[in-house]
Amino acid sequence: MSSDLTPDVSALAINVTIPEALRWTDIRRGEEFLLTTLNVRLLPDGHLAAKAYGRPTGGGRGAYVSFRVPDKPELTNLVAEAANRAGELWGAHRGLG
Repeated sequence: MSSDLTPDVSALAINVTIPEALRWTDIRRGEEFLLTTLNVRLLPDGHLAAKAYGRPTGGGRGAYVSFRVPDKPELTNLVAEAANRAGELWGAHRGLG
């Protein structure tokens, strides 16, 4: 592929389910949320960034609000392992179906 046809990929992001044993709660706008999903992005410099999302513990849909991922080795490992697995899956793609 010539350089002027090289795709400009503007975002690489994956969603990762947080295993039950690693889930936590946090409060935003006076409402408690159970965090169940991570959104992991690959930054232009090669580092990873992650935000957590979940649902209000009191029920309902609640707002789509992001939370900081705590600095815990188990969560850091989950993010890294998920990124590695996503790379394997992307690398093994079979084209458009």
